Amino acid sequence: MIDRNEVIDLMKKLISIPSPYFEEDSIMEFTGSWFEENGMDAQLHQYHEAKITGFHGKNIVAVMNGGKPGRTICLNGHMDTVKLCNGWTRDPFSGVVEGDRIYGLGALDMKSGCAAAMLALKSFMQDRKEFNGKIIATFVSDEEGPYGLGTNALIEEGYLDGIDFSIVTEPSAGFTNMEFPVVCLGARGGYGLEIELFGKSSHAANPKDGRSAAVDAAKVVCELEKAEYAVHEHLGQGTACVLAIESDGGACSVPDYAKIKLFWHIVVGEDEKTIEAEVMRAIARAGISCRWKISFREAPSEGSKGFMPYTVSEDDFYVKEFIDAAREVCGKYPARSYFQSIGDFNYLGSRVDAPVVIFGAAGENFHSYDEYATISSIQKTAETVCRFLEKVLT
Repeated sequence: MIDRNEVIDLMKKLISIPSPYFEEDSIMEFTGSWFEENGMDAQLHQYHEAKITGFHGKNIVAVMNGGKPGRTICLNGHMDTVKLCNGWTRDPFSGVVEGDRIYGLGALDMKSGCAAAMLALKSFMQDRKEFNGKIIATFVSDEEGPYGLGTNALIEEGYLDGIDFSIVTEPSAGFTNMEFPVVCLGARGGYGLEIELFGKSSHAANPKDGRSAAVDAAKVVCELEKAEYAVHEHLGQGTACVLAIESDGGACSVPDYAKIKLFWHIVVGEDEKTIEAEVMRAIARAGISCRWKISFREAPSEGSKGFMPYTVSEDDFYVKEFIDAAREVCGKYPARSYFQSIGDFNYLGSRVDAPVVIFGAAGENFHSYDEYATISSIQKTAETVCRFLEKVLT
């Protein structure tokens, strides 16, 4: 059993350290020290994304070798949070406890999952000198940022080569708004892109003498509302979200330039080519007169250009063992679901040759004010991960 007070103590410490993406140094220092204090080796992994952001990032990687041949299990969680928003009625950095809830920025997404993974490892390794196989626990930076740079760096530098199974302790119950426990067996993917339109300027008194990029952008956006998407039996269908429309004709001119920024969620069977084809159909329907250009966002590397969708089978050995571990700990079979948005699990599920499940705490208000996770679900997440490790490594 994972002690409730230990959960609260660790969560309070994690919540007390502000860690918005690109500002994770302090929480990585704490996490590395926590592993050392609890008798587990952990290394600081540093990376530099030089192409776009210039960001110097840090991850904590704890590797436990069992000393005997066996399977390699990866645990993954992100230590960063979104930026602090307005509206909080509780201190976002003190870990306020009210009944079964613990409040704080990142309490649900996903310091809950990181705390659960840390306590699961502590419990599993306690008084255990040997086991079969290896555990690679990765506590990463920049998942909430634009490219998932922390996990991307670990993949590209070979840290995750040869793993057999990954558990991402994102808050599956909280994200799906379902009763805990919930195991997610896949996720939609997505790409960022933009459509640029090039028109002709003229005086605003004579708009017909020009070609308004702003008007044509509006026409294209209206046609994007009619986009057709592939339908997947588990992931559902994709969505195109207009993030911004930029255009400016100055004081009194027809704007000759406009840009539409989009994020396009996709399901298995869709990719850059299918997105581009659907955008081109929308442009054709719009009947615009401006020249146009479609560009997918520049990325640090080929692998990080987009987040590819994935699913795993319930018949997979590891998936079945994990579901059974959750049943043993929680006293009932977990619900099965699928993530509708993107995260590091997409990289693990599509770029590493191993199945991935997402399993984590219940709670509400992620990416909003008064975010909280339930203490009992963090406990059960930790106990489920520990029980799974016992089942497959001992």
